[in-house]
Amino acid sequence: MRRFVTALVSCAFAASGWAAPNILLIYVDDLGYGDLGSYGHPVIETPALDALAARGVRLTNYYAPSALCSPSRAALLTGRHPYRTGIRSWIPPDSNIYLRREEITLAEILQASGYRTALIGKWHLNSDLGNHSEPQPRDQGFIYAYGHNAYQIPTNHKPSNVYRNGELLPAQNGYTADLYADEAIRWLGQEEERPFFLFLSMAEPHTTIANPPRYNARYAGFTRGEIVPIPSGLPEPPVHLLEPRGPGEYYANVTYMDAQIGRVLDVVPDDTIIVFASDNGPVTSDWFAWYEVNAYGSTGGLRGRKHLLYDGGIKVPAIVVVPGVTEAGSVSEALVVGTDWFATLLAATGARVPADRAIDSVNILPALRGAKLADRDMLWALDAQSDLEFAFRRGNWKLLLDRSHEPRELYNLERDPLELFNAIDSHPSRVRTMQQGFSEAYEQILSDPLRPAARQDS
Repeated sequence: MRRFVTALVSCAFAASGWAAPNILLIYVDDLGYGDLGSYGHPVIETPALDALAARGVRLTNYYAPSALCSPSRAALLTGRHPYRTGIRSWIPPDSNIYLRREEITLAEILQASGYRTALIGKWHLNSDLGNHSEPQPRDQGFIYAYGHNAYQIPTNHKPSNVYRNGELLPAQNGYTADLYADEAIRWLGQEEERPFFLFLSMAEPHTTIANPPRYNARYAGFTRGEIVPIPSGLPEPPVHLLEPRGPGEYYANVTYMDAQIGRVLDVVPDDTIIVFASDNGPVTSDWFAWYEVNAYGSTGGLRGRKHLLYDGGIKVPAIVVVPGVTEAGSVSEALVVGTDWFATLLAATGARVPADRAIDSVNILPALRGAKLADRDMLWALDAQSDLEFAFRRGNWKLLLDRSHEPRELYNLERDPLELFNAIDSHPSRVRTMQQGFSEAYEQILSDPLRPAARQDS
């Protein structure tokens, strides 16, 4: 498999005859569509990411591949629907679920082409960063890896579950945002002539959160009572700390994250392709679990949240800068999904998309220049907190189906972007054709020869 990857990219680069660009791919954790200043948040200050949007293209119709982190990340790095990879939901610790070696990642292709590659931040594509029987980041294309797996223990502050190249480190002295920014800046500063691919996978604003006091002070007017972070990783949930204190801490966490990303952006060379996106929708104040208390993410008014397939759970902010391609301060309404970064970044480097497997990725470089993308169907599937486990989009129409594949809700997103008016009873023929389209697309995923045979789907 590795010989195939090397041959694939070496051939492509030899034919292209031009220098490969640097790539910075920033993936943040649980940031909502409405959580940035450039996406309309009335309070949260995000000057670094707003400035990035002013340099490039702000996508207003961008969708994460899933409403949860692990499947979203699997799709991002492979360009394949997460159900093809066998990662259907978030990966619990010690579950023996992981991104398999048979998958080819973006990092593997770029490493084989001569890039130096690094993952700094969250991984969450296996169940244990210390278990070397499961594929680790360095097995999947990342020459260097520093970060955590599912969530921070005990909080963003002084995390005790950070690994470097497969080895657990002592508790780190700092907050994950500055730890990962520092590590990224250090890694970028290494003197090498090779182009780089840096996957900067921030922990924020995933709960449980902690912030430097000066950031909490900026939003003190939105906080009630003393700030006491809620730790994770304890034998029992800290019930006595579960007190709603308002959105101030969450606002501070996003601003703090923005500042640290800004530090990295300040040292990135001008010829770097920069992609910024969120892995899924936010945890809103509609909390499902104790560790979500005091998250106040904004969907920008969209229905739903993380874990759900309404647009609030999957429509997220995304910003991209491609030197020589994107126009500063532009906005694109092109329908884009997170799997598309795979084909797009490979196209930008001159490398080829693997031809030996199904790829659910479209090169969106033409759309970043203002061209129209070809129409296509989109399918989301998730072991969800809701009976609605499937979403199928065709044009402006979105059909939600239950776990038995029965259509339950239909929305015209052009007329009803908030998904408030279920049109399923008034458009029976559209429901039938979309259900058929869903069934064909889903069956094609289930019949994927690379899909883990041990997993049986309904």
